[in-house]
Amino acid sequence: MSIAPGAARSVLKQVFGYAAFRGPQEEIVRHVSAGGDCLVLMPTGGGKSLCYQIPALLRPGTGIVVSPLIALMQDQVAALREAGVRAAFLNSSLSSADAAAVERGLAAGDYDLLYVAPERLLMPRFLEQLERLQAAAQLALFAIDEAHCVSQWGHDFRPEYMQLALLHERFPGVPRIALTATADRVTREEIVQRLALENARTFVSSFDRPNIRYRIVEKANARAQLLAFLRAEHAGDSGIVYCLSRRKVEETAAWLAEQGVSALAYHAGMDAGTRSLHQARFQREEGIVMVATIAFGMGIDKPDVRFVAHLDLPKSIEGYYQETGRAGRDGLPADAWMAYGLGDVVNQRRMIDASTAEAQFKRIAAAKLDALLGLCEASSCRRVRLLAYFDEASAPCGNCDVCIEPPQVWDGTVAAQKALSCVYRTGQRFGAVHLIDVLLGKETERVLQWNHQALSTFGVGRELDEKVWRTVFRQLVAQGLLAVDHAGHGSLLLTEASRAVLSGGQTVHLRQAQAGKRGSGRARASAAGLGAEQERLWQRLREWRAGVAKEHGVPAYVVFHDATLAELARTRPQSEDALGQISGVGARKLEHYGAALLALLRD
Repeated sequence: MSIAPGAARSVLKQVFGYAAFRGPQEEIVRHVSAGGDCLVLMPTGGGKSLCYQIPALLRPGTGIVVSPLIALMQDQVAALREAGVRAAFLNSSLSSADAAAVERGLAAGDYDLLYVAPERLLMPRFLEQLERLQAAAQLALFAIDEAHCVSQWGHDFRPEYMQLALLHERFPGVPRIALTATADRVTREEIVQRLALENARTFVSSFDRPNIRYRIVEKANARAQLLAFLRAEHAGDSGIVYCLSRRKVEETAAWLAEQGVSALAYHAGMDAGTRSLHQARFQREEGIVMVATIAFGMGIDKPDVRFVAHLDLPKSIEGYYQETGRAGRDGLPADAWMAYGLGDVVNQRRMIDASTAEAQFKRIAAAKLDALLGLCEASSCRRVRLLAYFDEASAPCGNCDVCIEPPQVWDGTVAAQKALSCVYRTGQRFGAVHLIDVLLGKETERVLQWNHQALSTFGVGRELDEKVWRTVFRQLVAQGLLAVDHAGHGSLLLTEASRAVLSGGQTVHLRQAQAGKRGSGRARASAAGLGAEQERLWQRLREWRAGVAKEHGVPAYVVFHDATLAELARTRPQSEDALGQISGVGARKLEHYGAALLALLRD
């Protein structure tokens, strides 16, 4: 179908309040509006939703959005309704009567956009209803959000997504747009194959999130390190702390609460009511720190998350990118902070080897972990390394710890030879703690028990301290010169690659241990370019927004993003026309909130 020139930009401005498209958004909108299929890879916060929301408003009928999470549907529908868009959702949170009412509304053409859970979409009765809409030319498009859920290699895998190829089979004339913020080359190919998108156009935006500062610190006392980071840089901010185990989530949340942090726990083992309550508080209240497993995150649409912290190593760069990408969706400065140590490497390798998965899955998981370890041990820009994983070339960013405080690299060949020799002399039966005791010449009870004080490697490493030896062993494992024997409770083993080092045929370069310097201490308001008076106005605007959000029963960011309020405080428009030029102020919001905003801005 043909869309009038300028129609997409008109909808962008009038409905959503934005003056211009970003990146490939406009081309995607035109392609889908004209009936084309596509796969869109765009970073979190890059504006993926507009790529299907605007075509759904331009094309006749209802756009069907397949979304995997209830919370995401509810928030997106609330935001659309605030903008004046006729939207609804259909999922298991609705009663039978409410679900029937939504289906009647769909049949009557009451909606521009309907968000549907994949299991609901696949019900024969619902598919028949969609076929009736198609016959009446009232089916605008299908949007498959979080399309990486189709990948069997990812931790967000949803079996129902595997069946979504039937949309192509049963509705061949309806355009389909699949969207994801996280997909390396292998995952992209899997999405294309499983969703039958071989003839679709692929749009790949830059994966760069320049407002996020990446920082990876050497793990010592991780909880204390986290608390110091929060107090120095993010007191009172909303953020997410990821932990590997449910027990660690609960213990960390309780400990942070004891330290005065507004922390809540979230993991799949909690009862559904508590999980829902904690998620709702995180979405609607400011300053909540959610301590969670990776069960929490996908579908979190909160734009003012100022930090994401990891107390344990993720499984892959995709996982790390996806999880850290939940910070700073509003474009304001945010932090991705992680504490990382040898124990993390051992635990992840143990989980891979102990998995009952088939050999191919284990190989892929091990390769993904190796790529992540390379990022952790990088001695050059982390962002360059991160983006290279997604086949994107870039220059040093100046906004990661490595760029800000470049690490020193030293010739660690002799140290590596001593460490590897100690592993060999002790029979490849011990972990790093015991090996370091031997190298430092410590006559501990265990060293004496095994008579290791008599070995030639006893005490040969006294020139380095315990902290440095920990970094040496960690980097030897990361570089593949040592392996972890999980059957031997984490014992370190020599690998084939270690032969060349022991024989003197290979040089080993290592990063120096970190000094543990304090971070940047960036303030949220000043990062938005606000002076003292502007910041006071910004706070008054946020208080007003909180009241409106409470009255409407929606998260504060559904009313206006922090970035919009910051622009209002900075420019202080004094008329409706000027107010309408602010990014994020569409016609409906201008009509509803214009008078109240102008009163605040003129005060």
